[in-house]
Amino acid sequence: MPRVTFPHVAESYRSFKMLMEDLGNEVILPPRPSKHTLDLGVRYAPEFACFPVKILLGTYLETCPKGVELIVTSGGVGPCRAGHYAQLHKKILHSLGYPVDIVVFEPPRLYPLDFLHNIQRLNPRRMSYRAIYECVRRAWRKLQALDNVEKLTHKVRPKETIRGATTRTYRRVLEWIDRAYSLVEIEEAERSALEELQKVPQDPNRDVLRVGIVGEVYVLLEPASNLEIEETLGNLGVEVERSLFLTGWTRDNTWAETTEGLTVKEAAMPYLPELLGGHGRDSIGNTVLYAKRGFDGVIQLAPFTCIPEIVARTILPRVSEEHNIPVLTFFLDEQTGKAGMTTRLEAFVDLMRRKKAARRPA
Repeated sequence: MPRVTFPHVAESYRSFKMLMEDLGNEVILPPRPSKHTLDLGVRYAPEFACFPVKILLGTYLETCPKGVELIVTSGGVGPCRAGHYAQLHKKILHSLGYPVDIVVFEPPRLYPLDFLHNIQRLNPRRMSYRAIYECVRRAWRKLQALDNVEKLTHKVRPKETIRGATTRTYRRVLEWIDRAYSLVEIEEAERSALEELQKVPQDPNRDVLRVGIVGEVYVLLEPASNLEIEETLGNLGVEVERSLFLTGWTRDNTWAETTEGLTVKEAAMPYLPELLGGHGRDSIGNTVLYAKRGFDGVIQLAPFTCIPEIVARTILPRVSEEHNIPVLTFFLDEQTGKAGMTTRLEAFVDLMRRKKAARRPA
């Protein structure tokens, strides 16, 4: 039974663990990234490698001593260094005495044969494709449930009357989804989790701001990498809508891009008509769409040295001016501190509140 691990991306590990075990693998769970994780990554990664490279390397260095044989990760398309992460990590790990192999999943719609080959590498039980499909279907449904429950926390937290009640409830109901196995159990756990979150005491009359969050996929999805920015904003009375969730990113890279994804590209076209790589063009397009939907502001999250997001950052001031929406950018690396981020967020929230008040009729 091969020992397998994968990157820690928020709560998605609950779904991936179930899938890998169903296929016959022993899962070494990646820990939630911590200061120790980042210290390990910074020590052995190239100095100017982007933030996700360092966090992922640190994660692997925490799991490889436990006997990991295979690392499962995703690749990248377009002019972005993400497509080289796996090869870089493999070379570094081998140089440190960990002879692991890495299975890289590229978009199946572009590389269907490679996708099937990788599935078989992770299928030591030699299950049929029909049986694999059923395993994937359950794992996908669990991933949807995890995303749907998280989305509701972003709406409830800004209105909660007891500080921290949403987060405590969220942590509790996650275990319900984690324990669910069959499709019926997963759907029941999701329904119960959503109902439980709705029970959190809320003030329906509270004046809540709406902020869209755009940026690079990993720092958007992993709270440890963005210093729990969504929870901080919720505690400041801000409803967050993230432009990217793992189910949407997986869907767009697995079988076909969604209509929503194409709309984002169309919105970005006047500002950036070419493929930039990463999520740079999406950051611009989503900012335009958030402005059209009447959001109060947009926050861009970007790893330090991330070229696509740096290019997007140079364009966003024009988008902000033409669409009359405030935009705040955070470039994240190992030097970023939560206290400094919170101070900037408080100032940004204050700016948005004054701007919103000025728009109200006298």
